[in-house]
Amino acid sequence: MISKKVESMWSHLHGLTVLAENGSYTAAARRLGVSKAAMSQHISELEKAVGVPLVRRTTRSMRLTEAGQQLVDETCGAFEQIATSFNSARDIAGEPGGLIRLTAPVALGRQQLVHRIAVFLLKNPSVRVEMEFSDRLSSLSIEGFDLAIRHTTSPPETHVAWPLCKTRSLLVASPAYLQRKGIPVRPESLTGHDCLHYPRGQESNVWSMEPRSGRGKSHGRVTVPTSGPFGANNSEALREASQAGLGIALLPDFSVQGAIGDGSLVEVLPNWRPVDTFADRIFAIRPYSLHVSRAVTLLVQHLRASFINGFPIQS
Repeated sequence: MISKKVESMWSHLHGLTVLAENGSYTAAARRLGVSKAAMSQHISELEKAVGVPLVRRTTRSMRLTEAGQQLVDETCGAFEQIATSFNSARDIAGEPGGLIRLTAPVALGRQQLVHRIAVFLLKNPSVRVEMEFSDRLSSLSIEGFDLAIRHTTSPPETHVAWPLCKTRSLLVASPAYLQRKGIPVRPESLTGHDCLHYPRGQESNVWSMEPRSGRGKSHGRVTVPTSGPFGANNSEALREASQAGLGIALLPDFSVQGAIGDGSLVEVLPNWRPVDTFADRIFAIRPYSLHVSRAVTLLVQHLRASFINGFPIQS
């Protein structure tokens, strides 16, 4: 028979598993919707009930003791099963609900996801979405994400991936820049232009292009060294720099669709296709699980429908 003392600690045990997953009191408290002070108090009460330290704290970090790790290892599976059973029961009730934790790249998320998710939430008022904007590739299961949106060519085989749409890269510049510097007519002409680059570690700044289908196909791929006054690892920043007249930028279509539509940017070398810079697909990706909440399923369906036409460029 389970003692009342143990029963009173169940929520605290769950808090310990969340603390282990998130690696800090601040992140665990945010995940559980409590204050950091309350989170710390719960762990202290659990340690008092168990009779041994479970967490080692320093001013810079925390880690589980051997006893704490053993407790997490032996109980986390049970809490995962409880969560699965709870979600299954809730889904049977009909209305989708609960929290969806989602991660997405900064530029793609800000420019293309927020307004789509807003539409979804207005239709499903019992669902909540918590987004993390990050270009870092997160470990979804370890960090507790239900879904990730990724701009990639090859989604991980260990996860479930739904294709949302195709995407392409293109060269753009402001009309003012092209009037000042001239319009390049071939990729080789870019060596005389200010080219705004996306830094990628120690790689040199080169752009590779291939002729679009049926146009100049016999020329094959051309790789051109580029240089310019500005670089940034964010497509929004590059787009704004190009709109300001700093130079020619190589960007994904989802970043420049609106700017080309309003005339602040125009496509450069439209008969050529940039390659090997940005991926050509956008995916929704989730960790493998036997049960997927109805809210996650409906959100993916909504995103697939809203991205069905991709990002048509009206130049």
